[in-house]
Amino acid sequence: MSEELSATDTSAMLTPRYAEIATFLRAPLAGDWSAVDIGLFGIPYDGGITNRAGARHGPRAIRDASSLMRMIHHVTRFNPYEVCRVADLGDVRFRSVYDHETVMADIAAFAGRAHQAGMRPFAVGGDHSVSLGLLRAAAERHGPLGLVHVDAHTDTWDQFHGSKFMHATPFRRAVEEGLIDPKRSIQIGIRGAQNSPEGWEYSREQGMRVMFIEEAQDLGPAAVAAEARRVVGEGKVYLSFDIDGLDPVYAPGTGTPEAGGLSIHEAQRFLRALDGLDFIGADLVEVAPPFDVGDLTSLSAATLIYEILCIMAGRYAA
Repeated sequence: MSEELSATDTSAMLTPRYAEIATFLRAPLAGDWSAVDIGLFGIPYDGGITNRAGARHGPRAIRDASSLMRMIHHVTRFNPYEVCRVADLGDVRFRSVYDHETVMADIAAFAGRAHQAGMRPFAVGGDHSVSLGLLRAAAERHGPLGLVHVDAHTDTWDQFHGSKFMHATPFRRAVEEGLIDPKRSIQIGIRGAQNSPEGWEYSREQGMRVMFIEEAQDLGPAAVAAEARRVVGEGKVYLSFDIDGLDPVYAPGTGTPEAGGLSIHEAQRFLRALDGLDFIGADLVEVAPPFDVGDLTSLSAATLIYEILCIMAGRYAA
């Protein structure tokens, strides 16, 4: 850890888990954004959903479930809070929650402030449409990015019932706007029958590496991570994890569940194997608490958020 950094105040993490204000991973609430290295924040928005709404409630439920997380990783013995300053930035506030383009602008402005403050923003949604606003902010600061995208769906369809801005289109818009480099992008866990192959074909035509679930499970987490490393290379990378990348057994509370997905253990091992990549931002999306069972999806989400935090914090350990 560099001399100018001080570790996160973890005193509140040692109180009973049912105490204190619920924050992501029990991190302190941010005051001075310039004193934060990794900023977690919520995006309570699901105006881009095509069917089962409820992801707007995701950030609040995940904050509560994340009180079960602890500090030291059981495999690596790494404590992210010792090497960098982690804080909860609160939620994006919307000027007009029924206007999707205004919502994207609000998300981009919030994430842009985080980038300008020198931190690595980590957003918790919300539906997957929010990734477009987040990528706009990240690319404005860092240029076109590599992408590691875990999902049941490519989210590269062109439109749905006349709208080009919804949760199945963010990465097509991101390619069109030059926010991501499709040749440095990989989509992992893709599955489920579709009425049109449009999304799969667009991703491949643009040069994105599309890894269907059968290939991912045949290879195993370590080989999948090695392929992700090969695709994204040494440059700056963005990580987007849709909770429906997991099998519904581990994440029933989501808008578009698809059977036959990753296990939580496969996802954890895959994420750990990405350690060392330069993730300048991340999101975890599509947790819909109204469809959850026993808070299982929120717990899975909180667990993956901790894993992602560890690999993001690893950049500060040198």
